Amino acid sequence: MRTLCASTLIGEFFVIGFAGLVAMKDPDLTSTTVWTVSGIAMLFSLLLCGVLTRPGGVQLGWALQIALIASGFVVPHMFFLGAVFAGLWWASIHYGRQVDEAKARYAAEAPQV
Repeated sequence: MRTLCASTLIGEFFVIGFAGLVAMKDPDLTSTTVWTVSGIAMLFSLLLCGVLTRPGGVQLGWALQIALIASGFVVPHMFFLGAVFAGLWWASIHYGRQVDEAKARYAAEAPQV
């Protein structure tokens, strides 16, 4: 699960950065505000890769997905991209757990040498 979720978070890192570039075109936002918010979100996505297996890691990932969707109020394309990444996040968790269970079954059935 960790590998799939971390891959999704790395993808989000880049999408957040590109969304920051798009948000720079908004005349109501200062560059300091845009890059402070974007930088914190980008750092959060990277740090989250390291805490995925700890208690609450997946829930923090869901919080990032909600924030990504909510960023659509500033950059409208983020409604779509946030929903796509939320779907990827769900799939990473769902299929990642299935892979982990299959690996555990295989390891339990393998002959011990």
